[in-house]
Amino acid sequence: MHPKTLLFDVGETDVVVIGAGQAGLSSAYFLRRAGMDFTVLDANPAPGGAWQHRWPTLRMATVHGIFDLPGMKFDPPSPREPAATAVPAYFAAYEREFGLEVHRPVAVSAVRPGPRLSVDSTEGTWSARAVINATGTWTHPFWPHYPGEFHGRQLHTAGYRGPGEFAGKRVLVVGGGTSAVQLQLEIATVAETFWVTRREPVFRAGPFTHEYGREIIARVDERVRAGLSPESVVSATDLGLTPEVVEARHRGLLARRPMFDRLVPTGVAWADGATLDVDVILWCTGWRAALEHLAPLGLRGPGGGIVMDGTRVVTEPRVHLVGYGPSASTVGANRAGRTAVREIRHLLGEASAYA
Repeated sequence: MHPKTLLFDVGETDVVVIGAGQAGLSSAYFLRRAGMDFTVLDANPAPGGAWQHRWPTLRMATVHGIFDLPGMKFDPPSPREPAATAVPAYFAAYEREFGLEVHRPVAVSAVRPGPRLSVDSTEGTWSARAVINATGTWTHPFWPHYPGEFHGRQLHTAGYRGPGEFAGKRVLVVGGGTSAVQLQLEIATVAETFWVTRREPVFRAGPFTHEYGREIIARVDERVRAGLSPESVVSATDLGLTPEVVEARHRGLLARRPMFDRLVPTGVAWADGATLDVDVILWCTGWRAALEHLAPLGLRGPGGGIVMDGTRVVTEPRVHLVGYGPSASTVGANRAGRTAVREIRHLLGEASAYA
């Protein structure tokens, strides 16, 4: 539920950017370079986007990689520094370097159609000619539904704070992504762990090349152009076969089981009658795009997704989604910010010509 929205106008602007993570800051940078009037709204209390909420044990050594924001290099800190402090510090320095004023904490409750778009927020209502939405996914953890009832503890990756609280427990990790692997290896140092996934995990040896990255992004892009809910770039990527993962597999820590069929009071059960008793179920099942504030615009199609052309929403070209679908990665978000600003300049130029 959003905080109460104030019912008064706070101003007009060419573009409202919603969110100040990687995608939002990249967009703001290119808007500033283009000389456009814009306002950035961010629901977080401080710079850093979703990174400020990551679990404390996520160190820079285990982060996939932080791509430089446009115009300012990210100097890698110590590999042991928590990502939840290193990345927000970089984002804060970036905002200062380029004089990007971010209104925070300001939550957006709705974007409404009209001759100009109305952006309702806890700061008031902004009137904009275009909107760049960069709200990411962190606030929308995905919890799949399974029948039955489990009497132990359940939590999502978003609520994970470190392995210590699981000492001596039996922990079931659900999910086939990198987070599931990383957290399982952490928890296995203090607890007995088990792992289930819907599909057989695919481990990829060697570097993740640009060619491979383009292949993954193209697959996600194909889905959003067809109006389907986007498969995340992360979930579409194979698991890295790091030395730590190789060692864990040799020790039997990553012995994957197929997905269970139902919950039972003491754990989970499969259709063949097999059961597994556990104390905790950790759902590493990803996130969904945080777009409920765009509902008044009626963007979703019959396929449940939003038909996109690049960053532009086909049915409402004044709205651009960055950090969504194929641009939901650090390098993709930078490119998306540049693309969105270029297309909005073109759109507003045409609108002015016919005004």
